[in-house]
Amino acid sequence: MTSNKKRLFSTQIFLFALLTLLVYGCAVQQRPQGGPKDVDPPKLLKATPANLTHNFNAKEIRLDFDEYFKLNNQYQEVTMFPVPEKIPEYKIRSKSLIIDLKDTLQKNTTYVINFGKAIGDVNENNILKNFTYVFSTGNHIDSLSMAGNVTNNETQKPEKDATVMIFTLKQDSLLFGKKKPSIYTSTDSSGNFKISNLKEGVYKIYALKEKAPDKVYNSDDELIAFSTHVINFTHDTSTIALKLFKQTPTKMRFVEKQFQNDGSMRFIFNRPLIKPTVKIVYPDNLDGQKIVDFSKTKDTVSIYSPNMNFDSVRFAFFENGKPADTTYLRKGLKETFTRTISARYNLNNLSELRPGADLKLYTNIPIDSFEPGSVSLKEDSNLVKFTMTKDTGVAGKSLNIKYPFKQKAAYQIILEANALTDIYGDKNKRQLKKFTIAKPESFTNLALTINVPEPTKSYVVELLNEQGNPIRSDVITKKTVLNYRNIYVGKFSLRVIYDDNKNGKWDSGSIKENRQPENIWVYDKTFILRPNWDTEETIDVPREIVTP
Repeated sequence: MTSNKKRLFSTQIFLFALLTLLVYGCAVQQRPQGGPKDVDPPKLLKATPANLTHNFNAKEIRLDFDEYFKLNNQYQEVTMFPVPEKIPEYKIRSKSLIIDLKDTLQKNTTYVINFGKAIGDVNENNILKNFTYVFSTGNHIDSLSMAGNVTNNETQKPEKDATVMIFTLKQDSLLFGKKKPSIYTSTDSSGNFKISNLKEGVYKIYALKEKAPDKVYNSDDELIAFSTHVINFTHDTSTIALKLFKQTPTKMRFVEKQFQNDGSMRFIFNRPLIKPTVKIVYPDNLDGQKIVDFSKTKDTVSIYSPNMNFDSVRFAFFENGKPADTTYLRKGLKETFTRTISARYNLNNLSELRPGADLKLYTNIPIDSFEPGSVSLKEDSNLVKFTMTKDTGVAGKSLNIKYPFKQKAAYQIILEANALTDIYGDKNKRQLKKFTIAKPESFTNLALTINVPEPTKSYVVELLNEQGNPIRSDVITKKTVLNYRNIYVGKFSLRVIYDDNKNGKWDSGSIKENRQPENIWVYDKTFILRPNWDTEETIDVPREIVTP
């Protein structure tokens, strides 16, 4: 290779290396990644005119923040009170919010613009909660404040992010449940709230925990709280206590009604029914053969008809013997359904049967008949004799298997193919289930001595499992010892319902009837029940605190 070629080759290598360093060097000059997550909401740096301005006469308000932001659901979250006829226009310019006032303002009036949860930063949407901009067109700014706490009536725990809203007495009947409030705020993590810059007047106050962020109480699933009495507001107050509850609808309606894949007709109601019954009124030959299966909560029912030769069917529902509603379903006259008979058993999560209990087999479709010879039970791989009967209840969907089950033995229940025949004539496929008998050390005893404050009143004592579901309910009117025998070890809690109407259950409140829900007291201790250890405890139920 000549010297010129060598120099050219060396120059090319040098240029390539230099270019590589420049490329990778530029790549390194990136903004640092990682670091702590941004958890701070936008911060107001300056307001023009200033917040709390007197004798306000501007047509535009400018709010400057320390970072880029966005407006979330501005038409739901942002309100101005008093409400102008022409709604202001909100525009974002860089890190500033421009509020263009479209209407002439009232004289000598305090105005409050509440941004709710609208203002959030661009990257993480950290919300600047309950930010307000206040001004007065006169020389006085209303300065009264209303504060308090919101709890969940069922759990007795503070409720975070509940919307607390107030209406003047004139607005209450016109706006509540129809339009969002003009005056509102949200509770903090401790359930506390405060509404400021109010003027003297008569108000009605509510709290709402909703699913859709529209600030309107318009769903049976939403939690509501309200003050029984109107508030004659003349001075600051900080003692308002609101308890959220789910209101039981007065009128029954259907949430869902449809044919299921197996041909059953399922109806879900908006509330539990009291002593519900149902009648098929058309076709008239179906009512006598129908099978009805109401859920334990009485808010769902499945209806089965062996005869599916119809294209429409009409039902009449009754509650406590009185007509509740009528409805109908349609299907194709030749429409077919897919059915698979499946079985479940009264076993726990570990496939264990409670000692001394019979084995119960539950099917998803009512059973017309079964072949005892096609059902077998094995104990430690040995076939054993047992008795099997069909339960009269549970809509014909339960079979009872009786046998002296033993500790430390391994069991198998085997359903051969065609052992079960449902009401449509379908047969089951072969199924096998293994199980054992739960050990005695899986159970324990609990004895609670309950002292009540007023023996003339009624109390419902509920023991709850770790999931918060009642495993037993007892009505008492005096000092009582409650014995819970042979319950599974684990964590349990206790709550007491102040049963004011003495009907043995918790009753919801009613806004229409101005009635608060029955109060609940939750014991602040968790029972940790251990194997082979009897637990005893004395509990003093406090006097009921009535919500005003």
